[in-house]
Amino acid sequence: MPKPRAPLAGDTQADVCIIGAGYTGLWAAYYLKTAQPDLDVLVVEKSFAGFGASGRNGGWLTGGFAWAHERYAGAGQAGVRDLVAAMSGTVEEVIRVARAEGIEADIHPTDEIMVATRPAQLQRMKAEAAHRSQWGEADRIHLIGADEVRARVAIPGALGAMVVTGVARVQPAKLVAGLARAVERLGVRIVEGSTVQSIAPGKVLTDRGTIRAPTILRCTEGFTATFAGHRRDWLPLNSAQIVTEPLPPEIWAKIGWQGHEIVGDFANAYCYCQRTREGRIAVGARGVPYRFGSALDVAGRPDPETIRRLIAILHRHFPAAKDVAIDHAWCGVLGVPRDWCATVGFDPGTRIGYAGGYVGVGVSTSNLAGRSLADLALGRQTDLVRLPWINRTPRKWEPEPLRWLGVRGMYGLYAMADAQEARGGPPSRLATLANWITGR
Repeated sequence: MPKPRAPLAGDTQADVCIIGAGYTGLWAAYYLKTAQPDLDVLVVEKSFAGFGASGRNGGWLTGGFAWAHERYAGAGQAGVRDLVAAMSGTVEEVIRVARAEGIEADIHPTDEIMVATRPAQLQRMKAEAAHRSQWGEADRIHLIGADEVRARVAIPGALGAMVVTGVARVQPAKLVAGLARAVERLGVRIVEGSTVQSIAPGKVLTDRGTIRAPTILRCTEGFTATFAGHRRDWLPLNSAQIVTEPLPPEIWAKIGWQGHEIVGDFANAYCYCQRTREGRIAVGARGVPYRFGSALDVAGRPDPETIRRLIAILHRHFPAAKDVAIDHAWCGVLGVPRDWCATVGFDPGTRIGYAGGYVGVGVSTSNLAGRSLADLALGRQTDLVRLPWINRTPRKWEPEPLRWLGVRGMYGLYAMADAQEARGGPPSRLATLANWITGR
């Protein structure tokens, strides 16, 4: 845990109050201050900067579009393509800012390799590549065969892979900590250990005092369900990771992975992996995905079943590392809207804004969201404020126990579908049923 910052010292005022010191809130603060240096920006954090998913994610800086393109197409296909292009540009933008601000976050430009190890996964891979190419990513996506996969990373049973260029591996906690220091150098105030109890136009009530601010930006993503009136807005979906001890050279010689690509697969219950700067393997997946009543994890501690599932993925994809010890395991929540599509919103009447619902691709998405929130708050008529994710209003999640049954049922069906597909044959209809249940 980093050295804590001081909590809010009683009542205060600011031009902009940002709730949440994760990626979204800190990016919004950064772009607000760089656009208007005299702006008084205050960031309020319940725990410490980067406590949530910003410090606990898989370190995939992809610029990828992880949502259903068609659900944004009401504004026209051109608008969706603009959003895809804006997302692609986030990788270069994050790297630019990190260099300019001296943020050391183990950033390594590389490729994303999504591997298919079953015939059904191969079929899904080809469909995904064609779909994303159709929506404007043809210049960064190509398919490779089994031999080329093995030449890059030795994953048993690989039949092929989708390669996405122009991505990067990052160390997420270093990135968020460096970003927090950067905004403080610009004059942003960050207070930690201060719990927001309610939000109203021009007023944020905390357990440490009241903040008066004409503009309020709620950047709470997976923690949004803890706010009164927002419990069913975004479901807090649990994701978890393990990381091994550093691997010796003889094991890396068997695995390969010299390009430090970020690696995932086309299983229905997919995983995401990286080779870290110091030579560890980090493996992430959903584990036990949802707790009843939108409950959160306890200080990032995963349950034994989740750890067991992640170790099984590690040993399946990287059997040369089967005797390597697990050094750390952790988990956290990410925000999932009912339609599984991210949103940035701002009400010019109340001057309250929000962003989130990234569905697991927040490292890059939060940068674009932060830039968009800054432009909305400043009233700037830029291309960003015209993107089709602005001011969308997805419907709320069902009350309990329906959402618990739906989400747990969905991931249960995914596991059954993967087991069925492991025996060969086409994509399992159980996965289609799982998607239908939750509207994914």
